[in-house]
Amino acid sequence: MIKLLFALLITTHLFALQTSEKLFECTEIFKERKGELLVELERIDEQKQALSALKVATEALLKQKETKLTLQKQELDDKLVTITAKEKNTKEMLAKNEAALKELKSTKMSKIAQTFAKMKPASAANILTDMPNDEAKGILQSLKPKVVGKILTKMDAKKAAELTQLLSK
Repeated sequence: MIKLLFALLITTHLFALQTSEKLFECTEIFKERKGELLVELERIDEQKQALSALKVATEALLKQKETKLTLQKQELDDKLVTITAKEKNTKEMLAKNEAALKELKSTKMSKIAQTFAKMKPASAANILTDMPNDEAKGILQSLKPKVVGKILTKMDAKKAAELTQLLSK
């Protein structure tokens, strides 16, 4: 029985040694894997730091571009205000010039009308007959109807009819 007990003890001891060796191998594998994981974790940490630095740099660049864009927008807005003001001034000047031109033409036409009103109807008719119809119409419109009638009676009938037709429009 001792032999059996001894055999059992040896078998148990051998089994324990095998288990111990397997545990030792597993521990070694785990240590190697732990080392690999630590290296991988270190690599991931470095990438995380690099990504964080890139993010900060990108945000700084974006902020810089936004600032530049804001300045450019402000400059454009200022230029738009300036252009709008200049356009308004130009329109005002144009309106003043048109009013002055109209007044000048009116004054000129008034003087011409006074001149024709003082002329004899036959002389005025001869001059108006040689003029383009639009100019003759302008002059006749500025005269009193009685004077226009006297001038038209002294004109060639065809020219008088043309001018009368223009005056009626």
